[in-house]
Amino acid sequence: MTPSTTTPTSARQLTTPGALGLADLVAIFDDLQFTLKCCERLVTELAHPRVDAVLVEALWVSALNSYARCFRTGDRGMGLTVEDVKATEVPGEVAEWHALLGRIRDFSIDGPVNPRETYSVGVSQSPAGEASGVVITSAVRPLVDDVTVRQTGRLAFELSRLVDERIKEHQGKVFEAASKLTSAQLAALPAIEVESQ
Repeated sequence: MTPSTTTPTSARQLTTPGALGLADLVAIFDDLQFTLKCCERLVTELAHPRVDAVLVEALWVSALNSYARCFRTGDRGMGLTVEDVKATEVPGEVAEWHALLGRIRDFSIDGPVNPRETYSVGVSQSPAGEASGVVITSAVRPLVDDVTVRQTGRLAFELSRLVDERIKEHQGKVFEAASKLTSAQLAALPAIEVESQ
């Protein structure tokens, strides 16, 4: 039996390990697509003569966070690995790039200091050399650059292709198992809402 290609009007929820694993893969795919969309928006924004630093930081941190989520080891073991990164065949030192993205994400989200600027406090001196006031200075950290964004987007795109193949394979296995259920067994499963898009 093969899966139907018509749009379903009703469905029953599967909670088998295979079905839950498939849901995890789809969530990973969605996170990779979100990362890719953030990178596409960043490339556009970075090309503007006046860059909106708030938008750039928001998109970059969102991209890093979504990308990192794909590598979490879940109960079902569907998270991506460094071996998956290497399997993309993206040229260059992709494992090192992947590790760097993790460090940047940690610094941007969980770091102990402001990721945008560094601050220093000093004392000003009068011409006679005495303390005359407090001075606060800051140094702005550079925004993410176009090359970094493009490399990250390329990696997310290639990982999306890899995950898409896993989804297709896993979906076939889930359907094969579900097709063995009787009508009564299917009717006993909780109904889920199906929306056509």
